[in-house]
Amino acid sequence: MIAIIDYGMGNLKSVHNAFKFIAPQIETIVTSDPALISKADRIVFPGQGAMPDCIRELNNRGLREIVIESAMNKPFLGICIGLQMLFDKSEEGNVQGLGILKGRVNRFKSSKNLKIPHMGWNEVHQNALHPIWNNIPPNERFYFVHSYYVEELDHSIKTGSANYGTSFTAAVSYKNIFAVQFHPEKSADSGLQLLKNFISWTL
Repeated sequence: MIAIIDYGMGNLKSVHNAFKFIAPQIETIVTSDPALISKADRIVFPGQGAMPDCIRELNNRGLREIVIESAMNKPFLGICIGLQMLFDKSEEGNVQGLGILKGRVNRFKSSKNLKIPHMGWNEVHQNALHPIWNNIPPNERFYFVHSYYVEELDHSIKTGSANYGTSFTAAVSYKNIFAVQFHPEKSADSGLQLLKNFISWTL
């Protein structure tokens, strides 16, 4: 079973529909029930919106502990803010993240040549080999919508990068965690391939 964590802020319908499309034989649920999340074989942690709101809703719904526990011991896919919340702190609202990974989330620097948020398709360079990249060409394009990105992180966990005025972290991996700044559920065939790879990923 795949559990997509519902804390009221994620792009849940699109993520759920993508998994149902690629793997209709696998039970995929959208849930805010810690007991169901605990029973799941794989965890998807999506997110969109402002990070302070996401952290607040996660805490209010009693999901903080089960997210941290799941990120420690089973295949875990973070998407967009679901990546950012894994880290220590965000410049957005000066809010503390979950602290599962070491690093800081900062805002893109404003300039007349750089529109914020970063929105649209962008090439992702695969910084390291990983099963989640299987059958995805190097420098493939994925769909992004974000104003903040992770930096000041351990570069050994940076598994993908992109460029928007500056090079930024597009994917990270650590043990059973793989997390992406882009939206695979909105990234056409390569995004669906990434989700297929997550389903087949063995630790």
